[in-house]
Parts: sequence; C-alpha cells; structure tokens
Amino acid sequence: MWASKSLIRWRGLCPAVREKKEKEIRGLSTEQGSNSNYRRTLGTTALTAVGLGSIIGSGWLFGAERAAALAGPAAILAWVIGAVVALTIALTYTELGSMFPKAGGMVRYGQFSHGSLAGYMAAWANWIAIVSVIPGEATASIQYMSSWDFSWAENLYDGKELTGTGLALASILVVFYFFLNWFAITLFAKTNNAITVFKVVVPVLTAGALMFAHFDTSNITDHGGFAPNGWSAVFSAVAVAGIVWAFNGFQSPLNMAAEARNPGKSLPKAVIGSILIALVIYIALQVAFLMAVPAQDLTASGGWNALGYKSPLADLSIAWGLNWLALLLYADAFVSPSGTGMIYAATTSRMIHGVQENGHLPKVFGKVDPKTGVPKPALLLNLVISFIFLAVFRGWGSIAEIVGVATVISYITGPVAVMSLRRIAPGMKRPVRLKAMPVIAPIAMIFGSLVMYWARWPLTGKVIFIMAIGLPIWAWYELRKPWAELKPHLMAGAWMVAYLLVMAFVSWAGGEEFGGKGYLAPGWDIVVVALIAVAFYFWGVKSAWRNPTLVQVEKEMTELAESEGGADESDGRSEPSLAKS
Repeated sequence: MWASKSLIRWRGLCPAVREKKEKEIRGLSTEQGSNSNYRRTLGTTALTAVGLGSIIGSGWLFGAERAAALAGPAAILAWVIGAVVALTIALTYTELGSMFPKAGGMVRYGQFSHGSLAGYMAAWANWIAIVSVIPGEATASIQYMSSWDFSWAENLYDGKELTGTGLALASILVVFYFFLNWFAITLFAKTNNAITVFKVVVPVLTAGALMFAHFDTSNITDHGGFAPNGWSAVFSAVAVAGIVWAFNGFQSPLNMAAEARNPGKSLPKAVIGSILIALVIYIALQVAFLMAVPAQDLTASGGWNALGYKSPLADLSIAWGLNWLALLLYADAFVSPSGTGMIYAATTSRMIHGVQENGHLPKVFGKVDPKTGVPKPALLLNLVISFIFLAVFRGWGSIAEIVGVATVISYITGPVAVMSLRRIAPGMKRPVRLKAMPVIAPIAMIFGSLVMYWARWPLTGKVIFIMAIGLPIWAWYELRKPWAELKPHLMAGAWMVAYLLVMAFVSWAGGEEFGGKGYLAPGWDIVVVALIAVAFYFWGVKSAWRNPTLVQVEKEMTELAESEGGADESDGRSEPSLAKS
C-alpha cells in the first residue's frame, strides 16, 4: 500500500527521476546499467556480519599456532600490529566506499583516481587476494577433518598439502559455497547472519575453555622467552602467519556497497566494528593457545617453531580432556570457513562485475540476474578460478602466504586514491570524511609497505610476479587504443609499476632476517622502506587525473543525489565545503 501511494505521488516527476524513485521503492539499487538489478537490502547489522563473517574464517583455526611458531609468545603483539595496519588502511577505504556505493568497490577506486593501468593492477591484486581465500577456506576444513580418528580421514592431508581425496572433498565444499550464492542476496544475508553468530560464539567459547583448563604462564618466559626469534619474526608473522589473511575480510562490506541501504552510515560502522570485534577474539585465542600448550610438547619439539599440530586448537582440547570442545571445533572447522567461503564467493563475483565495469572483461561478466540480484556469470568464473587455486596451492599455509602479500599490494591504492580524489574531485559528496585523513593516508601507505617487506624474500618477488601475469589482459583491452588516449593512463599508473619494482628490489637487498641479501642494516631497512612509501605516496597523489571513468561516475553520483530529492537538506544538515581540501 505504501509503495503504491509513493509511486502515485511521484508520477508528476520527470521520467528519469520517477524511474529511479520506483526502483528505490521496489528495493533496487539506483546505480545505472547492470548494477540496477542489485537490491539495497543490507543494513549495518547485516554488513557488520558480512565483515565479521569474512574476518573470522579459517584464520582463527590455524593463525594462533602459525604466529606462535614464528614469534613465540610475542605473537600477541603481531595480532595487535595486524589490526592497527588493517584499521588504518580501512579508514581510507570507508571514505571511498561511502563516496562510491557500487558493486565490487575495492577493485574500482584506483580506476576512478588514476585510470586504467593503476586501476587494473589494483583490481588484479585485490581479486587474486580474495578469490584465493575461497579454496583456502575449503582447505582449512579438510585439514581439520584429517585429525578425525578414522583411517580415511587421516589420509586426507599428508602434513604439507591435501591428498587427492582431500582435494576432491575440498572441491565439493567450494561448489557448496557458490551454491548458496546462486539464488538470491536475501538468502545469502539470512544464511550469513546465522553462521556469523555461530562463528563468533565458538571462538569465544574455545578461548575461555582452554584458559580455564590450563593456563601455564611459564610458557611465556621459558623456551626462549617472550620473543625467542627476535622482533623481525614478530613483523614477519603479521604478513605470513595468516594475520593479514585474518583481518582481510574488512573489505567485504565495501565490495557489497551497492546492496547497502544507507552506505554513508553503515559502511564505516561495519568495517571498523568488524575489525575491533575480531581483534578481541584473536588476542583471546592467541593467549589461550600459548598458555594451553603442554610444556612437554615444547620441550620435546625444541621450542615454539617446531610444533606440528594438524588441528591446533582441537588437539589441545583433547590434550586437556575437553573432548566436547574438540567435537565442537571439528564442526566449526566446517561452519567458520564455509561461512567465509560463502561470503567471498559473493564478494568476488561483485569484484568481477567491477572489473568488467572498468572495461577489462567481456560484458557477459557484468550481467546481474534481474530476478535474484546475483551476478551469475561472474560467480561461475570465480568458481573455475577457485578450482585452479585449489589444485595448485593445496595447503592452508601456502595459500595464506600468497593471500597476505597480494592483499597488501591491493591495499596501497586506498591511501593514494582517497587523497587523490580529494585533490581532483573536491566537490563530490563524501558521507564519511575524516579531518585527519591527510595524516592517516601516508601512514597507511607506510604500514602497507612495511608488511610487504616483512613478508620476506623471495615470497614478495613471487607475488609481484603473479601481479605481472595479469598485465596481458589489460594490454588486450588497452593497447588497441590511440596513443593520445592511452598515454595519460600510462603516465598516471607509472608510479604503481615503479613502486612494485622498487619494493621487489628492496626486499631482495634487505635484511637477512627478512630473507634479503643483507645489504641494508637492521633498522635502516625499515627507515628505507618507510621513505620509499612516502615518496611513492606523494608521486601517486600527484599523478591522479580526471579520467573518463571518474567523470562518468561523478555524473552517476550526481543523478543519484538528485533522485533522492535533497535528503541532506531535509535533515537540517548540509555537505561541508570541500574546496579547501
């Protein structure tokens, strides 16, 4: 009834505005093109569940042990550092996400600020980081299953990677993740909310039960002390122990911005809230793991770096007689990764849609099913890519390393893009606008660069090489353009190409504790990386230009604001002047 009256009231408006209003009433996104089939049905709670559900996946099942193996008890600090890095970078993306409430947002911001080359490289890195999480979550579930007391289960994982049978079961899980996304966004939201509650309760219960069962504080001081492998190991744990992986899910709400009811308010709350909630849970789990490891296991293995649990938290539960908790963990080893895999199946399909909107994939991948609001061709493409990753990287640890570095590479465009757009598009509406952003953005760039360096050579070089593999796709679409049209895109993206090459060289030449040749003395290598980050940050901001994609999206956002009938004026507030930015 209300919808009918509203439609009647708007009949006197011009056809274009009336059409947009009618779409709003029916729950459709007002974005143009294929985006118009998305439903704006996700509120703050649902988006926070998306973020928290992405963050709490398989990372908590393995991260505590891998971080402790690298850093010992100092792994607690690695989680804090990881959260600070993620939160600082996330703040830059909340402004961008609220400015551009579009599907696959994370793969589009670089395109808006710098054109096709920088935009494509950022999109490729981001997509690689996210799509590889899907098989990673399936792998985590099967690795936990290998600890079951059945001969067939023990043969699923050989200690390093999945066996053929394990790979087949993981493939079935991957299909299941995509199946839940096939029918409708509302089914996804309802399923995810229920799974997220379970995913939060079980880690909290696990931490509390292990602390109550055994809390040996001597583990902190014995077996090498608080930081048995030095502080460089703490920093490396942030990059390669699954910590970056664990916090990476903050971007999922941004990638689903086209389905947010009120992106200006809900996106920042969802992103920041999910990171902070996850940090508390991760620290509790890390402390519980450190105190619950039997002293004889540490003595027999020779310290933290030699622990070899197949299912770390479940194995500790059995060691202290918490069989009920072990059974719960075995169950949650399917629920938590499956929930994250389901979310990433959804968000990666929106990312593929975003890449297509950028002009670097065939139009079929931009189609959204009008009945369900699901980009089904993009969903199918990611399913195929997930199978390829599953076949190549069969162990959770190897996938976590790739995801960690690729994620950091994708992060660096956020700090540069947010300040670039303040310079070249000062008049655009910014529902989220932080006064401290001119300080936060370069700090975020420094943090991202340091994490990339901490990942250690040759891993950094390998992932940067994976980034180069995607360039032929960009070349296929872009090099056919006239030189006058192509040149500004190349000039604006040169900073990112040079940045990756310089970071690869610094990683190779850096400190031996980070896998380098030792040409940079300890301490000075950190200073060098920070200075490189600042230099490329200013180069990147200066390189931004008003490219055709930005001009087009400005037009779309203006039309969207007009269709909303001056909502900002109706509540007594107005957008602050941006000319002084």
